[in-house]
Amino acid sequence: MKKTIAILIFAVVACLGAYFLKAKAADSSSFQTYEYASIRWAGRENTHLIRPSGNVEMLGPLLTKLQRPDRVDDRAFYMNAAMNAVAKEGYEFAGMTSDEIVMKRPVVR
Repeated sequence: MKKTIAILIFAVVACLGAYFLKAKAADSSSFQTYEYASIRWAGRENTHLIRPSGNVEMLGPLLTKLQRPDRVDDRAFYMNAAMNAVAKEGYEFAGMTSDEIVMKRPVVR
């Protein structure tokens, strides 16, 4: 009888120990390491930047100031200028589709 109780107590203690060793919350400091911004092409006047906070910034005033050289594609020229403007804020290229560029930067904590 004493042996059975001792084995039962040992099993309960072992199960509780295993539970507490495995039951850890995720590390909150490394949850989000990057934040993303999107540059959406909608023509020179309507191209916009969607910031990580959800704010939308129209890039038309910036792009209309630039003189595009002759025989250069509008979209390629102006999206390149928009990427360089966003890169000055610490963003780097993350990916793209035919009319959108995604930029990322490390989250500062």
